[in-house]
Amino acid sequence: MQVQVEFCVIPINAGESLSPYIAECQKILDEAGLSCQLHAFGTNIEGEWEVVMAAIKHCHQRIHEMGAARIHTQLKIGSRVDRPQSLQDKVDTVQALQQAQQQQ
Repeated sequence: MQVQVEFCVIPINAGESLSPYIAECQKILDEAGLSCQLHAFGTNIEGEWEVVMAAIKHCHQRIHEMGAARIHTQLKIGSRVDRPQSLQDKVDTVQALQQAQQQQ
């Protein structure tokens, strides 16, 4: 099953900058072959359920290996089976609506 996930991982008491941990997770997601979009408050991920969840687990394992004793993660998971729809499709739909509204 295809899923779209918003993934926000927060190592607890890991210092001033979380960037090294986020960069490591991005590398893991890329190596898993997942379609990802990094944004200021997390990462959007698209892929097969099992692959996405395995990559998230791998991120947790790697962050622990990097020295973080505790991790807080927020996930938003969406799936749909009636038709294919990418994250970009969702953005495109809203932007097209905005353009149509501006032309009125």
